[in-house]
Amino acid sequence: MPLFQQFRESWVRPALFFGNNFLSIAGGAITTASGLTMIGYWLVELFSRGTENPYLGIIFFLLLPFLFIAGLLLIPAGIFLRRRKLQKAGQIPAEFPKVNLNDRIFRHGIEIVLTATIVNLLIVAIASYRGADYMDSPRFCGKTCHVMLPEYTAYRMYAHSHVACVECHIGSGMASYFAAKVNGTRQILEVSFHPLAFIAPQWIPNYPTPILSPVENLRPARVICEGCHSPSRYVGEKLLVKSDFADDEQNTETQTVLVLHLGGVDGLSHLTGIHGVHLGHIEYVATDPTRTTIPWVERRNADGSETVFSSLPTGSGVPQGERRVMDCIDCHNRASHTFVTAEEAINQAMADGAISPALPWIHKEGLELLKANYASQTEARQKIPDGLRAFYRSQHPEVLATKAALVNSAAGELVTLYTQNVFPFMNVTWGTHPNHIGHMNYPGCFRCHDGNHAAKDGSSIPQDCATCHNLLAVGEAKPKVLSDLGIQ
Repeated sequence: MPLFQQFRESWVRPALFFGNNFLSIAGGAITTASGLTMIGYWLVELFSRGTENPYLGIIFFLLLPFLFIAGLLLIPAGIFLRRRKLQKAGQIPAEFPKVNLNDRIFRHGIEIVLTATIVNLLIVAIASYRGADYMDSPRFCGKTCHVMLPEYTAYRMYAHSHVACVECHIGSGMASYFAAKVNGTRQILEVSFHPLAFIAPQWIPNYPTPILSPVENLRPARVICEGCHSPSRYVGEKLLVKSDFADDEQNTETQTVLVLHLGGVDGLSHLTGIHGVHLGHIEYVATDPTRTTIPWVERRNADGSETVFSSLPTGSGVPQGERRVMDCIDCHNRASHTFVTAEEAINQAMADGAISPALPWIHKEGLELLKANYASQTEARQKIPDGLRAFYRSQHPEVLATKAALVNSAAGELVTLYTQNVFPFMNVTWGTHPNHIGHMNYPGCFRCHDGNHAAKDGSSIPQDCATCHNLLAVGEAKPKVLSDLGIQ
Protein backbone atom coordinates (compact mmCIF):
# COMPACT_ATOMS: atom_id res chain seq x y z
CA MET A 1 0.00 0.00 0.00
CA PRO A 2 1.47 3.40 -0.96
CA LEU A 3 2.62 5.54 1.96
CA PHE A 4 0.12 8.33 1.36
CA GLN A 5 -2.74 5.86 1.06
CA GLN A 6 -1.62 4.14 4.28
CA PHE A 7 -1.52 7.52 6.06
CA ARG A 8 -4.99 8.33 4.81
CA GLU A 9 -6.45 4.99 5.82
CA SER A 10 -4.71 4.66 9.22
CA TRP A 11 -4.73 8.26 10.40
CA VAL A 12 -6.83 10.71 8.42
CA ARG A 13 -10.03 8.68 8.22
CA PRO A 14 -10.01 7.62 11.93
CA ALA A 15 -9.11 11.18 13.06
CA LEU A 16 -12.00 12.68 11.08
CA PHE A 17 -14.39 10.06 12.41
CA PHE A 18 -13.39 10.32 16.08
CA GLY A 19 -12.89 14.09 15.83
CA ASN A 20 -16.60 14.57 15.27
CA ASN A 21 -17.32 15.23 18.97
CA PHE A 22 -18.24 18.21 21.12
CA LEU A 23 -14.93 18.43 23.01
CA SER A 24 -12.75 18.51 19.88
CA ILE A 25 -15.05 20.99 18.12
CA ALA A 26 -15.05 23.20 21.24
CA GLY A 27 -11.25 23.00 21.37
CA GLY A 28 -11.03 24.10 17.76
CA ALA A 29 -13.38 27.00 18.46
CA ILE A 30 -11.39 28.12 21.54
CA THR A 31 -8.11 27.92 19.63
CA THR A 32 -9.50 29.84 16.67
CA ALA A 33 -11.08 32.57 18.80
CA SER A 34 -8.03 33.10 21.03
CA GLY A 35 -5.66 32.93 18.05
CA LEU A 36 -7.57 35.54 16.05
CA THR A 37 -7.82 37.78 19.13
CA MET A 38 -4.08 37.59 19.74
CA ILE A 39 -3.29 38.33 16.10
CA GLY A 40 -5.63 41.31 16.21
CA TYR A 41 -3.94 42.66 19.36
CA TRP A 42 -0.47 42.18 17.84
CA LEU A 43 -1.54 44.17 14.77
CA VAL A 44 -2.91 46.95 16.96
CA GLU A 45 0.37 47.00 18.90
CA LEU A 46 2.33 47.12 15.65
CA PHE A 47 0.61 50.29 14.49
CA SER A 48 0.13 52.01 17.85
CA ARG A 49 2.10 52.88 20.96
CA GLY A 50 0.55 50.02 22.93
CA THR A 51 -0.77 50.31 26.47
CA GLU A 52 0.69 50.61 29.93
CA ASN A 53 -2.19 48.64 31.46
CA PRO A 54 -0.50 45.56 33.00
CA TYR A 55 -3.73 43.57 33.12
CA LEU A 56 -4.12 43.75 29.34
CA GLY A 57 -0.68 42.19 29.19
CA ILE A 58 -1.85 39.34 31.41
CA ILE A 59 -4.81 38.75 29.09
CA PHE A 60 -3.01 38.95 25.76
CA PHE A 61 0.41 37.54 26.69
CA LEU A 62 -0.50 34.94 29.30
CA LEU A 63 -4.22 34.07 29.45
CA LEU A 64 -5.01 33.92 25.72
CA PRO A 65 -1.89 31.86 24.85
CA PHE A 66 -2.91 29.48 27.63
CA LEU A 67 -6.44 29.20 26.16
CA PHE A 68 -4.97 28.77 22.69
CA ILE A 69 -2.81 25.82 23.74
CA ALA A 70 -5.61 24.42 25.93
CA GLY A 71 -7.91 24.47 22.88
CA LEU A 72 -5.33 22.60 20.83
CA LEU A 73 -5.03 19.97 23.56
CA LEU A 74 -8.80 19.53 23.72
CA ILE A 75 -8.88 18.35 20.10
CA PRO A 76 -6.81 15.14 20.61
CA ALA A 77 -8.39 14.72 24.06
CA GLY A 78 -11.85 14.63 22.48
CA ILE A 79 -10.65 12.17 19.86
CA PHE A 80 -9.18 9.88 22.54
CA LEU A 81 -12.29 10.01 24.75
CA ARG A 82 -14.70 9.30 21.87
CA ARG A 83 -12.57 6.42 20.66
CA ARG A 84 -12.45 4.90 24.15
CA LYS A 85 -16.22 5.34 24.59
CA LEU A 86 -17.01 3.66 21.26
CA GLN A 87 -14.45 0.94 21.95
CA LYS A 88 -16.12 0.08 25.27
CA ALA A 89 -19.52 0.01 23.56
CA GLY A 90 -18.16 -2.11 20.72
CA GLN A 91 -19.27 0.49 18.16
CA ILE A 92 -16.00 1.17 16.34
CA PRO A 93 -16.74 0.53 12.66
CA ALA A 94 -14.80 -2.07 10.76
CA GLU A 95 -14.23 0.49 8.05
CA PHE A 96 -14.10 4.21 8.63
CA PRO A 97 -15.89 6.61 6.26
CA LYS A 98 -13.92 7.00 3.09
CA VAL A 99 -11.87 10.06 2.41
CA ASN A 100 -12.42 11.13 -1.17
CA LEU A 101 -9.77 13.61 -2.22
CA ASN A 102 -11.57 13.97 -5.52
CA ASP A 103 -14.32 15.74 -3.64
CA ARG A 104 -13.47 19.45 -4.06
CA ILE A 105 -15.17 20.52 -0.82
CA PHE A 106 -13.42 17.84 1.23
CA ARG A 107 -10.08 18.61 -0.41
CA HIS A 108 -10.44 22.30 0.48
CA GLY A 109 -11.27 21.25 4.00
CA ILE A 110 -8.01 19.30 4.25
CA GLU A 111 -6.13 22.32 2.87
CA ILE A 112 -7.72 24.56 5.50
CA VAL A 113 -6.76 22.12 8.28
CA LEU A 114 -3.13 21.97 7.11
CA THR A 115 -2.93 25.72 6.75
CA ALA A 116 -4.50 26.19 10.18
CA THR A 117 -1.96 23.77 11.66
CA ILE A 118 0.95 25.75 10.25
CA VAL A 119 -0.60 29.03 11.40
CA ASN A 120 -1.23 27.55 14.86
CA LEU A 121 2.41 26.52 15.18
CA LEU A 122 3.49 30.05 14.26
CA ILE A 123 1.02 31.54 16.75
CA VAL A 124 2.27 29.25 19.52
CA ALA A 125 5.88 30.21 18.76
CA ILE A 126 5.14 33.96 18.66
CA ALA A 127 2.87 33.80 21.71
CA SER A 128 5.52 31.89 23.68
CA TYR A 129 8.14 34.49 22.81
CA ARG A 130 5.84 37.43 23.52
CA GLY A 131 4.67 35.88 26.79
CA ALA A 132 8.23 35.24 27.98
CA ASP A 133 9.27 38.75 26.90
CA TYR A 134 6.31 40.27 28.75
CA MET A 135 7.04 38.34 31.93
CA ASP A 136 10.61 39.66 31.79
CA SER A 137 9.48 43.29 31.50
CA PRO A 138 9.62 45.76 34.42
CA ARG A 139 5.94 46.53 33.78
CA PHE A 140 5.00 42.93 34.56
CA CYS A 141 7.32 42.71 37.59
CA GLY A 142 6.28 46.01 39.11
CA LYS A 143 2.71 46.81 38.06
CA THR A 144 1.00 43.44 37.66
CA CYS A 145 1.85 42.34 41.20
CA HIS A 146 0.60 45.09 43.51
CA VAL A 147 2.80 43.94 46.40
CA MET A 148 5.84 45.06 44.38
CA LEU A 149 4.56 48.65 44.11
CA PRO A 150 7.06 50.06 46.66
CA GLU A 151 10.05 48.53 44.88
CA TYR A 152 8.73 49.48 41.43
CA THR A 153 8.10 53.09 42.52
CA ALA A 154 11.66 53.43 43.85
CA TYR A 155 13.09 51.66 40.78
CA ARG A 156 11.51 54.17 38.37
CA MET A 157 12.92 57.18 40.27
CA TYR A 158 16.62 56.43 40.20
CA ALA A 159 19.55 55.79 37.88
CA HIS A 160 18.84 52.12 37.10
CA SER A 161 15.33 52.73 35.79
CA HIS A 162 16.55 51.86 32.27
CA VAL A 163 17.83 48.45 33.40
CA ALA A 164 15.25 45.65 33.25
CA CYS A 165 14.54 43.82 36.52
CA VAL A 166 15.65 40.49 35.03
CA GLU A 167 19.13 41.87 34.34
CA CYS A 168 19.84 41.72 38.08
CA HIS A 169 17.29 39.28 39.47
CA ILE A 170 17.55 36.49 36.86
CA GLY A 171 20.81 35.01 35.63
CA SER A 172 21.60 33.76 32.15
CA GLY A 173 20.87 30.21 31.08
CA MET A 174 17.95 27.84 31.35
CA ALA A 175 18.65 26.85 34.96
CA SER A 176 18.43 30.46 36.18
CA TYR A 177 15.34 31.12 34.09
CA PHE A 178 13.61 27.99 35.41
CA ALA A 179 14.54 28.82 39.03
CA ALA A 180 13.17 32.35 38.60
CA LYS A 181 9.87 31.09 37.19
CA VAL A 182 9.50 28.56 40.00
CA ASN A 183 10.12 31.36 42.49
CA GLY A 184 7.63 33.56 40.63
CA THR A 185 5.02 30.80 40.75
CA ARG A 186 5.49 30.58 44.52
CA GLN A 187 4.97 34.32 44.81
CA ILE A 188 1.81 34.13 42.68
CA LEU A 189 0.44 31.47 45.03
CA GLU A 190 1.30 33.64 48.04
CA VAL A 191 -0.52 36.63 46.58
CA SER A 192 -3.47 34.55 45.38
CA PHE A 193 -4.06 32.88 48.74
CA HIS A 194 -3.33 36.00 50.81
CA PRO A 195 -7.02 36.65 51.67
CA LEU A 196 -7.23 33.14 53.16
CA ALA A 197 -3.87 33.07 54.91
CA PHE A 198 -5.31 34.11 58.28
CA ILE A 199 -7.46 30.95 58.39
CA ALA A 200 -4.55 28.49 58.47
CA PRO A 201 -1.24 30.38 58.32
CA GLN A 202 0.75 27.19 58.80
CA TRP A 203 -0.69 25.68 55.62
CA ILE A 204 -1.63 28.57 53.34
CA PRO A 205 1.31 30.52 51.85
CA ASN A 206 1.47 34.26 52.43
CA TYR A 207 3.82 36.99 51.27
CA PRO A 208 5.89 39.07 53.72
CA THR A 209 5.06 42.71 54.40
CA PRO A 210 7.31 44.49 53.70
CA ILE A 211 9.16 42.55 51.01
CA LEU A 212 12.26 41.17 52.69
CA SER A 213 15.54 42.95 52.13
CA PRO A 214 18.23 42.10 51.22
CA VAL A 215 17.35 39.49 48.60
CA GLU A 216 19.11 36.36 49.80
CA ASN A 217 19.39 34.65 46.41
CA LEU A 218 20.56 37.72 44.49
CA ARG A 219 23.53 36.96 42.27
CA PRO A 220 26.93 38.38 43.26
CA ALA A 221 27.91 41.86 42.11
CA ARG A 222 30.57 40.54 39.74
CA VAL A 223 27.84 39.18 37.45
CA ILE A 224 25.37 42.05 38.04
CA CYS A 225 27.01 45.41 38.72
CA GLU A 226 30.27 44.68 36.93
CA GLY A 227 28.46 44.12 33.65
CA CYS A 228 28.23 47.92 33.43
CA HIS A 229 30.53 49.23 36.17
CA SER A 230 34.24 48.52 36.56
CA PRO A 231 35.16 48.36 40.26
CA SER A 232 38.83 48.84 39.46
CA ARG A 233 38.30 52.04 37.46
CA TYR A 234 39.97 55.00 39.12
CA VAL A 235 37.22 57.45 40.08
CA GLY A 236 39.31 59.74 42.24
CA GLU A 237 37.54 62.39 44.34
CA LYS A 238 33.89 63.41 44.40
CA LEU A 239 32.51 66.67 45.80
CA LEU A 240 29.32 66.26 47.81
CA VAL A 241 27.13 69.16 48.96
CA LYS A 242 24.32 68.41 51.39
CA SER A 243 21.70 71.00 52.37
CA ASP A 244 19.76 70.99 55.64
CA PHE A 245 16.95 73.27 56.73
CA ALA A 246 16.17 74.17 60.33
CA ASP A 247 12.80 73.97 62.09
CA ASP A 248 12.59 77.74 62.53
CA GLU A 249 10.33 80.29 60.90
CA GLN A 250 12.91 81.21 58.26
CA ASN A 251 13.80 77.56 57.46
CA THR A 252 17.45 78.50 57.91
CA GLU A 253 19.59 76.65 55.38
CA THR A 254 23.00 75.23 56.21
CA GLN A 255 25.26 73.15 54.04
CA THR A 256 27.82 70.45 54.60
CA VAL A 257 30.55 70.12 51.98
CA LEU A 258 32.87 67.13 51.78
CA VAL A 259 35.19 65.45 49.34
CA LEU A 260 34.73 61.69 49.08
CA HIS A 261 37.87 59.67 48.39
CA LEU A 262 36.26 57.14 46.04
CA GLY A 263 39.62 56.14 44.59
CA GLY A 264 39.98 52.78 42.86
CA VAL A 265 43.09 51.48 41.09
CA ASP A 266 45.36 54.38 40.20
CA GLY A 267 47.89 54.62 37.37
CA LEU A 268 50.52 52.84 39.48
CA SER A 269 48.14 49.94 40.25
CA HIS A 270 47.76 51.08 43.85
CA LEU A 271 44.45 50.41 45.61
CA THR A 272 43.30 53.75 46.98
CA GLY A 273 40.19 55.34 48.44
CA ILE A 274 36.89 53.76 49.41
CA HIS A 275 36.58 51.55 46.33
CA GLY A 276 40.22 50.55 46.24
CA VAL A 277 40.45 49.45 49.88
CA HIS A 278 37.40 47.22 49.49
CA LEU A 279 38.55 45.58 46.25
CA GLY A 280 40.56 43.06 48.22
CA HIS A 281 39.09 39.76 49.41
CA ILE A 282 37.02 40.53 52.50
CA GLU A 283 34.57 38.20 54.21
CA TYR A 284 32.19 39.05 57.02
CA VAL A 285 29.50 37.52 59.18
CA ALA A 286 26.19 39.34 59.68
CA THR A 287 24.05 38.24 62.60
CA ASP A 288 20.79 39.90 61.56
CA PRO A 289 18.65 39.57 58.41
CA THR A 290 19.30 43.15 57.21
CA ARG A 291 23.11 42.71 57.44
CA THR A 292 23.30 45.70 59.78
CA THR A 293 25.09 43.94 62.65
CA ILE A 294 28.54 42.74 61.54
CA PRO A 295 30.66 41.58 64.51
CA TRP A 296 33.29 39.61 62.52
CA VAL A 297 35.40 40.57 59.47
CA GLU A 298 38.23 38.68 57.77
CA ARG A 299 40.62 40.36 55.31
CA ARG A 300 42.99 38.51 53.00
CA ASN A 301 46.28 40.39 52.82
CA ALA A 302 48.53 40.86 49.78
CA ASP A 303 50.94 38.17 51.02
CA GLY A 304 48.14 35.62 51.30
CA SER A 305 47.80 35.82 55.07
CA GLU A 306 44.49 36.58 56.74
CA THR A 307 43.61 39.09 59.44
CA VAL A 308 40.46 38.73 61.52
CA PHE A 309 38.79 41.80 63.06
CA SER A 310 36.15 41.11 65.68
CA SER A 311 34.04 43.20 68.03
CA LEU A 312 33.27 40.13 70.15
CA PRO A 313 35.10 39.17 73.36
CA THR A 314 38.50 37.56 72.84
CA GLY A 315 38.26 33.87 72.05
CA SER A 316 34.68 34.02 70.85
CA GLY A 317 35.53 32.59 67.44
CA VAL A 318 33.40 32.96 64.35
CA PRO A 319 29.82 33.92 65.32
CA GLN A 320 26.72 32.24 63.96
CA GLY A 321 25.17 34.09 61.04
CA GLU A 322 25.31 34.69 57.31
CA ARG A 323 28.88 34.59 55.97
CA ARG A 324 29.47 36.58 52.79
CA VAL A 325 32.28 37.66 50.54
CA MET A 326 31.99 41.44 50.48
CA ASP A 327 31.05 43.05 47.16
CA CYS A 328 29.41 46.23 45.84
CA ILE A 329 25.93 45.29 47.09
CA ASP A 330 27.04 45.20 50.73
CA CYS A 331 27.34 49.01 50.70
CA HIS A 332 25.23 49.90 47.65
CA ASN A 333 22.41 47.75 48.98
CA ARG A 334 19.63 50.05 47.70
CA ALA A 335 21.20 50.99 44.36
CA SER A 336 18.02 50.34 42.39
CA HIS A 337 15.33 50.64 45.07
CA THR A 338 16.27 53.63 47.22
CA PHE A 339 13.95 54.84 49.96
CA VAL A 340 14.99 58.01 51.79
CA THR A 341 14.14 59.31 55.23
CA ALA A 342 11.54 62.03 55.69
CA GLU A 343 14.29 64.51 56.58
CA GLU A 344 16.27 63.67 53.44
CA ALA A 345 13.17 63.94 51.27
CA ILE A 346 12.03 67.37 52.44
CA ASN A 347 15.56 68.83 52.59
CA GLN A 348 16.25 67.77 49.00
CA ALA A 349 12.88 69.08 47.81
CA MET A 350 13.55 72.45 49.45
CA ALA A 351 17.09 72.60 48.06
CA ASP A 352 15.71 71.90 44.58
CA GLY A 353 13.01 74.55 44.98
CA ALA A 354 10.13 72.07 44.68
CA ILE A 355 9.09 73.30 48.14
CA SER A 356 9.75 77.00 48.58
CA PRO A 357 11.90 77.91 51.64
CA ALA A 358 10.13 81.30 51.49
CA LEU A 359 7.12 79.73 53.22
CA PRO A 360 7.50 80.25 56.98
CA TRP A 361 7.80 77.09 59.08
CA ILE A 362 7.41 74.90 55.98
CA HIS A 363 10.24 72.56 57.03
CA LYS A 364 8.86 71.93 60.51
CA GLU A 365 5.21 71.62 59.46
CA GLY A 366 6.00 69.66 56.31
CA LEU A 367 8.10 67.17 58.26
CA GLU A 368 5.33 66.66 60.81
CA LEU A 369 2.80 66.04 58.03
CA LEU A 370 5.13 63.57 56.31
CA LYS A 371 5.70 61.62 59.53
CA ALA A 372 2.05 61.51 60.59
CA ASN A 373 0.26 58.16 60.52
CA TYR A 374 -2.14 57.61 57.63
CA ALA A 375 -4.13 54.46 56.98
CA SER A 376 -3.43 54.62 53.25
CA GLN A 377 -1.86 56.76 50.55
CA THR A 378 -5.37 57.88 49.62
CA GLU A 379 -5.84 59.30 53.11
CA ALA A 380 -2.43 60.97 52.95
CA ARG A 381 -3.30 62.62 49.62
CA GLN A 382 -6.24 64.27 51.34
CA LYS A 383 -4.90 65.03 54.81
CA ILE A 384 -1.46 66.38 53.90
CA PRO A 385 -2.74 69.27 51.72
CA ASP A 386 -5.62 69.93 54.12
CA GLY A 387 -3.24 69.97 57.10
CA LEU A 388 -0.80 72.38 55.47
CA ARG A 389 -3.53 74.78 54.40
CA ALA A 390 -5.14 74.57 57.86
CA PHE A 391 -1.80 75.53 59.47
CA TYR A 392 -1.36 78.63 57.35
CA ARG A 393 -5.03 79.53 57.64
CA SER A 394 -4.81 79.55 61.46
CA GLN A 395 -1.22 80.70 62.05
CA HIS A 396 -0.28 82.77 58.97
CA PRO A 397 -3.40 83.77 57.05
CA GLU A 398 -1.39 86.42 55.20
CA VAL A 399 0.77 83.68 53.65
CA LEU A 400 -2.28 81.80 52.40
CA ALA A 401 -3.65 85.05 50.98
CA THR A 402 -0.48 86.16 49.18
CA LYS A 403 1.36 82.89 48.48
CA ALA A 404 -1.46 80.44 47.91
CA ALA A 405 0.24 79.03 44.80
CA LEU A 406 3.43 78.25 46.77
CA VAL A 407 1.40 76.60 49.54
CA ASN A 408 -0.50 74.43 47.04
CA SER A 409 2.72 73.53 45.25
CA ALA A 410 4.38 72.59 48.55
CA ALA A 411 1.36 70.48 49.52
CA GLY A 412 1.51 68.62 46.21
CA GLU A 413 5.23 67.97 46.60
CA LEU A 414 4.75 66.68 50.16
CA VAL A 415 2.15 64.22 48.84
CA THR A 416 4.61 63.12 46.16
CA LEU A 417 7.38 62.57 48.70
CA TYR A 418 5.04 60.54 50.89
CA THR A 419 3.70 58.34 48.08
CA GLN A 420 7.22 57.68 46.80
CA ASN A 421 8.45 56.37 50.14
CA VAL A 422 5.54 55.21 52.33
CA PHE A 423 3.19 52.34 51.47
CA PRO A 424 0.98 51.49 54.47
CA PHE A 425 -0.57 48.36 52.89
CA MET A 426 2.91 46.83 52.68
CA ASN A 427 4.11 48.19 56.06
CA VAL A 428 6.74 50.29 54.31
CA THR A 429 7.34 53.56 56.11
CA TRP A 430 10.20 56.01 56.63
CA GLY A 431 13.32 54.02 57.51
CA THR A 432 11.92 50.55 56.82
CA HIS A 433 14.70 49.73 54.36
CA PRO A 434 18.11 50.90 55.65
CA ASN A 435 20.62 52.29 53.16
CA HIS A 436 24.20 51.30 53.99
CA ILE A 437 25.86 54.09 51.97
CA GLY A 438 27.32 56.60 54.42
CA HIS A 439 26.57 56.66 58.12
CA MET A 440 24.24 59.59 58.81
CA ASN A 441 20.83 57.92 58.92
CA TYR A 442 21.83 54.27 59.41
CA PRO A 443 24.96 52.54 60.77
CA GLY A 444 26.24 52.02 57.22
CA CYS A 445 30.04 52.35 57.29
CA PHE A 446 30.04 52.11 61.09
CA ARG A 447 28.90 48.50 60.87
CA CYS A 448 32.62 47.75 60.56
CA HIS A 449 34.38 51.13 60.95
CA ASP A 450 33.26 51.63 64.54
CA GLY A 451 36.65 51.39 66.23
CA ASN A 452 35.61 48.22 68.05
CA HIS A 453 36.67 45.66 65.44
CA ALA A 454 40.14 44.67 66.61
CA ALA A 455 42.66 42.06 65.48
CA LYS A 456 44.95 39.92 67.64
CA ASP A 457 47.94 42.14 66.82
CA GLY A 458 46.15 45.17 68.28
CA SER A 459 45.27 46.78 64.95
CA SER A 460 41.68 47.70 64.19
CA ILE A 461 39.48 48.72 61.31
CA PRO A 462 40.07 52.50 61.15
CA GLN A 463 37.41 54.99 62.15
CA ASP A 464 39.32 58.10 61.10
CA CYS A 465 37.03 60.40 59.09
CA ALA A 466 39.83 61.37 56.71
CA THR A 467 40.12 57.77 55.57
CA CYS A 468 37.02 58.14 53.41
CA HIS A 469 36.42 61.89 53.12
CA ASN A 470 37.58 65.37 53.94
CA LEU A 471 35.10 67.75 55.53
CA LEU A 472 35.35 71.20 53.96
CA ALA A 473 32.34 72.68 55.78
CA VAL A 474 29.93 71.30 58.36
CA GLY A 475 26.52 72.86 58.90
CA GLU A 476 27.55 76.31 57.63
CA ALA A 477 25.27 78.94 56.14
CA LYS A 478 26.61 79.81 52.67
CA PRO A 479 30.01 78.12 53.08
CA LYS A 480 32.89 80.14 51.68
CA VAL A 481 34.33 77.07 49.98
CA LEU A 482 31.34 76.94 47.61
CA SER A 483 31.88 80.58 46.66
CA ASP A 484 35.57 79.87 46.07
CA LEU A 485 34.62 77.01 43.79
CA GLY A 486 32.10 79.16 41.94
CA ILE A 487 29.21 76.90 42.91
CA GLN A 488 27.34 79.39 45.12
